[in-house]
Amino acid sequence: MTKDAGNAGRLWTRSFIVLTLGAFLLFLSLQMLLSPLPSYVKDRFDPGSFIISLVTSLFALAAIASRFGTAWLLRHVGRNAILFFGLGLAAASTALYGEAASIGMLLLLRVLFGIGFGMASTVLPTIVTQIIPPSRLGEGVGYFGLSTSIAMSLGPMIGLSVMGSFGFGALSLTGGAAALLIIPLLLALRAIPPLPSKAKAALSAAPDPMAARRRSGSIWMPAALNALMAVTYGSVLSYIVLFGEERHLANVGLFFLFNAVTVLLVRPISGRMFDRHGPAVVLIPGAVVLMASLTLLSYSQHMGLLIVSALLYGLGFGSIQPSAQAWMLRSTPRERHASANSLFYNSTDFGVACGSMVLGAAASSLGYAAMYRCSAGVMGLFLIVYLIYWTASKKGAALASAK
Repeated sequence: MTKDAGNAGRLWTRSFIVLTLGAFLLFLSLQMLLSPLPSYVKDRFDPGSFIISLVTSLFALAAIASRFGTAWLLRHVGRNAILFFGLGLAAASTALYGEAASIGMLLLLRVLFGIGFGMASTVLPTIVTQIIPPSRLGEGVGYFGLSTSIAMSLGPMIGLSVMGSFGFGALSLTGGAAALLIIPLLLALRAIPPLPSKAKAALSAAPDPMAARRRSGSIWMPAALNALMAVTYGSVLSYIVLFGEERHLANVGLFFLFNAVTVLLVRPISGRMFDRHGPAVVLIPGAVVLMASLTLLSYSQHMGLLIVSALLYGLGFGSIQPSAQAWMLRSTPRERHASANSLFYNSTDFGVACGSMVLGAAASSLGYAAMYRCSAGVMGLFLIVYLIYWTASKKGAALASAK
């Protein structure tokens, strides 16, 4: 029994803190490479725009497929074995990026990383949601998710800085070390608690098709909205360095630093607003702010406008992402949070992959500025879809109360 076993009502237990730190390191190893990779691939192998987009999209598609397999494996294999294998695979493939002698080898390593990342990013949040007190689920998920938001905001800036100072080989080794460090951290601090007996029974039980359909019906909307937002994030990650080169903007990595500032400030506030008032008060203004951010980014000719765009992007992204995840978890039975977490991260990766490929094609035809205006249009679609859903839900609730 771990020390945390008797802390039934506490959120900030040793396990929660260490697992949250582990999630930060896992996503940091991903985010440090995502933004520098397209520029490195272009300089090293000089491929076309479609091949450059595969650097991001193949990883994301591999992670999505891996999470489906991980959900099945969790019913037959110990979760610790899955977690450590996934972390080891992610670390090894990342460390070898700099040794890839061809674009084909690099893409293979990206697929392997996606498999390992998909396994680890399914198991870690599942363990966390099982140890958060039920009465503090929204708060706990918000703080745990803050670790990934910080990594998503700081990782690209750190990656660009490391590559600029020491080269891509050093960056790939740093990313691999970040993922590998999670294993001794979890083992040395004994941060993984025993699997609760109820969760064991739920994992081993055969899935109920009717219950699965009811769950999917209640979580498809936040998953779809999260995917739309991730499309815009894919465009930022994959092409902002190339956009900066086109516009002669020095230190474009500062976008991610200022983005991180508002993510850190807004996430706790947006989580409390979601708990008290529901998703509408967070998602609607968040979508408007993201539209404004991407539009400003498309017109950026100097660092001042780029920084304002970054601050607004962090404000919108930091509001919407945790609300979408909390919405999905609240719509899912606690023993099936693994499925909800898997769908949430899959929707993120699917959106990033689509953003990289579809908006990359737009950039090839129209240029990067027009691409970011198209990305703003994606958030306009986000807003329209949610307003239709919100209006229909309010009418449905009114009809139900009138009967």
